[in-house]
Amino acid sequence: MSDVAAIEQFVKRYKDLKTEIAKVIVGQDDVVNQILISIFSGGHSLLIGVPGLAKTLMVNTIAQALGLDFKRIQFTPDLMPSDILGSEILDEDRHFKFIKGPIFSNIILADEINRTPPKTQAALLEAMQERAVTVAGHHYKLELPYFVLATQNPIEQEGTYPLPEAQLDRFMFAINLDYPSFQEEVEVVKATTTDKQVKVNALFSAKEITDFQHLIRRIPVADNVIEYAVAMVGKTRPNGNTANDLVKNYIDWGAGPRASQNLILAAKTHAAIHGKFSPDIENVQAVAYSILRHRIIKNYKAEAEGISEIKIINSLF
Repeated sequence: MSDVAAIEQFVKRYKDLKTEIAKVIVGQDDVVNQILISIFSGGHSLLIGVPGLAKTLMVNTIAQALGLDFKRIQFTPDLMPSDILGSEILDEDRHFKFIKGPIFSNIILADEINRTPPKTQAALLEAMQERAVTVAGHHYKLELPYFVLATQNPIEQEGTYPLPEAQLDRFMFAINLDYPSFQEEVEVVKATTTDKQVKVNALFSAKEITDFQHLIRRIPVADNVIEYAVAMVGKTRPNGNTANDLVKNYIDWGAGPRASQNLILAAKTHAAIHGKFSPDIENVQAVAYSILRHRIIKNYKAEAEGISEIKIINSLF
C-alpha cells in the first residue's frame, strides 16, 4: 500500500477510534485528540487537572480502544522505584530471579505522578526516553508501542512534589483539563447513574499502531516549516538573539531541542488526521501550546503579574 493510501486509511481508522472513545467519554474532544496525537507520534502525555475530571477513565478507555496492555500505577509518597520497575528476589534454588514491575506494559497510567518524591518519579525517565529499563545491571527492553500517560494534580494542592524539569521535558504534551460545560455535565450524570454497561471494542493491534507511527515519521516536511518550528522554540530562550520582551522579562528557562523535534512530529500527526500529506505552519501552531507550555519556566515576576504561558506562546507566533 502506498503512503498516500495509508494516510487515507489512517484518517478513517482515527475517526472510528474517536467514535469508540466517545461511547464512554463525554466531550473533552480536544483532550482526546491531543492524547491520540501524542500516541501516534510516539510521545508521552501529562494530563493536568483537579480530581474527578475522568482523567483515569479517559486513559483506560483509550487503552481499551487501542487494544493495548494497560497498567495503572498509583503514585503515593511512600512509593519506591522498585515498586515501578520490579526487583530481584532469591528463588527456591537460591538464584536471583527478576520479577517485572508494572512498567512492563504498552500503556502506563502514572496516576497523580506528582504525589511521589522526585527519586521515584525519576524511575520513569529511562523507560520514557530509551523504551528500556536497567535493574541490578541488567538491561530490559520494553515492548512497543510504549506510552506513559501521567496525570498530575495542580501544584497548589496539598501533598504534591513539582516534577523536575528533566522529567517534564520527556512529555511531548502537557494537557490541561477543565471542568465540563453544563450540558456535558448533564450528559455525564445521565450516563453514569444508571445500571447500563458500555463495552469498548479494541480497534487496533500493537503492530498496526507501530506501523502508523512509522507512517507518520515518513511524512515529508518542507524546510520552511522545520525552520519555523526551530525559530519558535529559539524565541523561548531569554538569552537568545530572537527573544521578545515578554520572554526576556518573564521567562527563566526556555525550551530545548526536544521541543523542536516534538513540534514537527506532532504537526505531522495533526496534518495526517486531517487528511493532509504534509504539515504546514498552521499544524505547527495547532500543537504548539501543549508542547511548549511545560517547557518554558516562568520567573517570580510572571507569577506576580499573572502573565500566563498562553500569552507568552501567543507572542511567539
